Order: sequence, then structure tokens, then C-alpha cells
Amino acid sequence: MIASPKPYQRGVSLPSSNPFQRLAELLEGEAAGQDPIIMTIGEPQHAIPPFTAEVLMENMAGFRRYPPINGSPEFRQAIAAWLDRRYSLGGAIDEEHGVLPLNGSREGLSFGAIAARDQLDKGLDHPAVVLPNPFYQTYAAAAHVADGEAVLLDAVAGNNFLPDLDSLDEDLLERTVAFYVASPTNPEGYVADIAYWQRLIGMARKHRFMIFADECYSEIYRDTPPPGILEAALPLGGGFANIVVLNSLSKRSNLAGLRCGFAAGDPDFLKKWAKFRGLAAPQVPLPAQAVAVRAYQDEAHVIENRRLYNEKFAAAERILSPILGPVTPEAGFFLWLDVSRWGDGVSVTKSLWRDTGLKVLPGSFLASDQSDGSNPGRNYIRISLAAPLDQAVVALTRLANWMGETK
Repeated sequence: MIASPKPYQRGVSLPSSNPFQRLAELLEGEAAGQDPIIMTIGEPQHAIPPFTAEVLMENMAGFRRYPPINGSPEFRQAIAAWLDRRYSLGGAIDEEHGVLPLNGSREGLSFGAIAARDQLDKGLDHPAVVLPNPFYQTYAAAAHVADGEAVLLDAVAGNNFLPDLDSLDEDLLERTVAFYVASPTNPEGYVADIAYWQRLIGMARKHRFMIFADECYSEIYRDTPPPGILEAALPLGGGFANIVVLNSLSKRSNLAGLRCGFAAGDPDFLKKWAKFRGLAAPQVPLPAQAVAVRAYQDEAHVIENRRLYNEKFAAAERILSPILGPVTPEAGFFLWLDVSRWGDGVSVTKSLWRDTGLKVLPGSFLASDQSDGSNPGRNYIRISLAAPLDQAVVALTRLANWMGETK
């Protein structure tokens, strides 16, 4: 029986280094048992869109110019149009003030809590910034730079790996300025439904905090497109108040190095945020915005990208499910595997490297220890399926063989 999530924990100690630095320290001096296969980093390896170089060449002169902080009109129109098509928004996005370009979604996630703290002006010395646990480490950095108290909500299987809204009390909600949540979740690959989004929106509007919805894996799904927070907001009225959705070309279009993403939603919030970014953040180069315009007008490369990932998940299901049961998440390109039969995630990671040359990431490195010493990622490892199919099959076969030999 799956245990219910614990109440939130305050004042927790966040990791002092990123998961990959911790992994390097864990495996330092350990020899790989076979030729190494690296399955840790979520860096896309599929082909970039074929039109990328052409668009860049056509817009090279744009590198001479300082771009407007709120992006080109063409960029804002392309993003609004894509969101409208993807989520059936009926033209509700404010193209002038409801879309901002970002240097990758990480920039928006990092600065979002500062903007929320300043704009909401709740008069708190250390406002609360709520994030899931496990979490994308940038969320914790956002709480830190906003001089906020990071409040972690354990995300566990019994709640579809989403922060448990029932664990929140009125005192915490009144102190909250920013609530970070990813759907599809990272690293687990589960999806928030419309009801979950609407309940969270209601809390945000009642208690005056901003939701930063990280939807970077929205287009890497198996069969059904994940619902988004913007479409959940429409039936509630009130436009997109208290909502900022963040996305980028990194996962959707395999253009992680272009560093081009967007924030969209609450136009009043984003209009003021643009002024802050005009002082503190670099603009997105116009040629990069031009690539984004073309990319968001084209779905063919996205469909092919999704097909390649789903091909690898089918292989993972075939190879691993006889041992672990179903392993395929709803979305994303990670496997989040419960390895508690073989040990905790750290010990399994070391054994896999020593015995098979397979490098994976311990789940506990993507989470933070709670004040009682627990860690919701302790029994898990994360495996990236960004590698080509043939390499993924070899890696998954090594894993299955190791599990079969050491059970």
C-alpha cells in the first residue's frame, strides 16, 4: 500500500551542488564494469529542425541589434497562435503583454519568484516559495534569490507525483508568493489534469500568489496531449490572472543550445516583469526569435521527435516490464524506476556503474531530504532516454540482466 504524502516541510536544507556534481563525486575513482553508457543527462540528441540553419542565415543581420526586451511582434504572435491551437484558447492570449521571450525557460523560472515577491508586496520578510520534491533544481535557486523560504511538498506515486494540495494550510498559503509545479512532472513524467489545475488556480487567486507552471515537456507525450494550465483557467473566468506558463524549444524542437523560450499568461504581471527584465536580464537575440517563430509554426518535426521517444519507451516496456511491471510514464523522456528491491538509488547507481558501465542518476539527488530524514527519491533511479534507440536498448538490456542476476 502506498503511503500518503507527509505534510509539507519548512526550513529544509537544499542541496549545495547540482545532481550531476554529486554523481561525479559518488562515482569518483570507481571503474566502469563495461564500456560506459551515459543515461543521465536530459539533453536532446534527436535532429534539430531542418529549417534552423536557413532561418538563422536569413536573419543574421539581427545579431547587430539590441532586441526589444518584450520580443518581436512576430515572436509574440507566433507564441500566442501556437498556444491557441494547442490548448483551444479562442484567442484569449494578450499578444502585446501576455507573452515574453526568455533565454530558455530556466531564466523565467529563476527570476519568477523575485517578480512575484515584489509585485504582490505581501510585506513578508521571508515569503514562502512552494515547490515539489523531487524538483528541478532551478526552482530552489529561485527561492534563494528571492530571499524566500523554500517549502517542499513531497511528490509521490499515490498522488501522481504531483504536490499534494491537501497538505497546505491557510497560514502557509497566505505567506506564499510563488508556487512552482511541472506538468508533465520532472523526473516522473506524470500529468496534472484540469481539475488539479483549477483547484490550484483557485488557491492562487484566493491567497494572492503566482503559479509558475513549467510545461517544458508538454510535447513529449505518449498518446494524449497533456492539458495545460491556460486551458484549465478559461472556464473559471478571470482570464489568466495569477498564472505564468513557461515553455521552450529545448525539448519540443531539440534546440536546447538556442536558449529560446517564453513565458505567457497574466498580462498585468508580465507587463511589469518585462520592466524588471529590462534592467536585469539579457534580451533574446532576434535570429533566435526568428527560429522560434518558424518552429512554433511547424508540427512535423515535433511529431517525428515524439515518435522517436515513443519508440524507445516501447523498447523499455518490452525489456523492463517483465521485471518491474509497467515502466512507461504519460510524458517526458525519463524512466523513474523504483529499485528498492535491489537497494536505495545511490547504492544501485554505484553497483550499476561498477558492474555494467551504465551511468544513471540516483533519485535522491533530484530531491531534498526532509527534516525527518526522509527523501521521496531515495528508492528511485532516473534514466534518460535521450540517447539513440540502439544505445538505449543496450543500456536497458544491461539493466534488465543486472536486475535478473542480483534479485
